[in-house]
Formats: sequence, structure tokens, C-alpha cells
Amino acid sequence: MPTHQTIVEALTLIFEGIARLKKAFPNREFTIDGRLVGDIGEVIAALEYDVVLDKVCQPDHDATAPNGRRLQIKATFKDSLTFKTTSDYYLGFKLFTDGRYEEVFNGPSRIIYERFKHRKGIGVQLLSFPNKDLKALSREVPAHERIPKREAVAADPENGAGRGVAPPTRNGAGTLSTTVTCPPGPVR
Repeated sequence: MPTHQTIVEALTLIFEGIARLKKAFPNREFTIDGRLVGDIGEVIAALEYDVVLDKVCQPDHDATAPNGRRLQIKATFKDSLTFKTTSDYYLGFKLFTDGRYEEVFNGPSRIIYERFKHRKGIGVQLLSFPNKDLKALSREVPAHERIPKREAVAADPENGAGRGVAPPTRNGAGTLSTTVTCPPGPVR
């Protein structure tokens, strides 16, 4: 059964490979941000939060919350996250090379939109916002407007029961039964 430890071990291997490439080709950065990072963020969300990932990647949302609303999941190894469209929810993570992650924003995406609506291109272009600003906004989000973590749902039967939402199931080989298939395309 995949766990967060699977992510930790895989990231260790990835960053060892990146270090080798940087040593061999010092004139290139070999940055990791891109689809791989987004996929890691989505897997963290599926393992840790009460969400169900879309079976096929969509341009404006990645998963469904327990209340049926859509959410955009973003992840980065940098100090800012991107934001374009206003889905119902936005869940953003700062990732670290040792496999740790930090929740940067968890709540309705309209809060981000309202805070930055003065920025040219908001809601139309992919814009970058500092993690520190998004964390400050996230602190203002009431608990009932956040995507709950899985253990919070399991610990509170009233919160998790009767919604017909279960954690992703796992097959006999220990893998998630919901496969996320992303067509080739631009980096998210």
C-alpha cells in the first residue's frame, strides 16, 4: 500500500539524479517544477486529504471535495505558487527535497482571487503568488471552509459519514485503484 514514505524514497532518488545531472552539465539547472511536481502534490492531497482525484487531468481542477465542489491542487519546491482560474477550492503545497510538505493554502479560491483581483491577468493568466502571502490568507479561512484531512474525517464520524465519499481504494498490489491519466500538454 503506497504511503507518504513511498514519496520520500522516490524523491530521494529523483534528487540524487538531478544532482548527478547538474554535476555533469553545470550550465543547466534541471529544475523539477512542472507536471511531476503537480502530480506529487495531487498524490499528497489524495493520501492526506478527503478528496477524490479526477480520473483524467482537467485544465481548471484536479479533484472533488466531499461536498462535490471542485478543487485545484498546486505544489512547488519554490517560494511561490501559481493561480489562474477560480475553481471552488484551492489546495497549495510547498514541497521539500526530503519528502516533507507544508500546506500553504487550503480554502475557497475566491479568497485568493479577491485578495489579488487588482493584479493584471487574474483569473485569465497563470500568475505566481508568494507562499508567505498565501499562508497569511489561509490562516483567515474558517475550519468549515477548508478541505479536511483524512484523519480528521475518520476521527469525526459526523463530518465524514453519510457523504458517500471514501478514501481512494487500493488493489491487491497496494496501488490506488483510481488511475490519474494526464494527456501530453503544457505544464500545469
